[in-house]
Amino acid sequence: MARPEDKTILIVDDEPDTVTFLQTTLQYAGFQVMTASNGEEALDRVKEKKPDFISLDLVMPKKSGIRFLYELRKNREWARIPLVIVTGHARDDLGSSDLNTILEDKMISGPQAYLEKPVTPETYVAAVKRALGIEDEAGDADAVDRNALRRDLDSFLRSADDGQLEKLKGLLK
Repeated sequence: MARPEDKTILIVDDEPDTVTFLQTTLQYAGFQVMTASNGEEALDRVKEKKPDFISLDLVMPKKSGIRFLYELRKNREWARIPLVIVTGHARDDLGSSDLNTILEDKMISGPQAYLEKPVTPETYVAAVKRALGIEDEAGDADAVDRNALRRDLDSFLRSADDGQLEKLKGLLK
């Protein structure tokens, strides 16, 4: 049976606070995590080590999420890497067109799911586990992990400066 600690997730997002949030969430769930801030960096990471799963933002500098996805799907070895799109632009001019193209395009394999920012840790981890076929173990261990995550997030919030808090506030809208 697949276990989180046996899986490596690549997070591709240009917002450092979002990357930190998603990375912390996945690490508390037991996953190994790699990160990239745009599509170009993401391709480099995939070349270094093929991830088991990709968490992909759409709107990024240098190489967008959809351009990265097209590059990924051109390579037979990488074409079947499952992914989830995590975007704050599913309904606006910046990302809705790309998201619709991905979801409707039968020429490329699209995401297993897409999530709109802000995402909750539970929703995010559940989407990753579902796509990887990892059974969610309900019970005390999950409650302990959630409580530890809450403590760490609370600590981060207490130490964050006004700029970091404003960025986080934007993610939660």
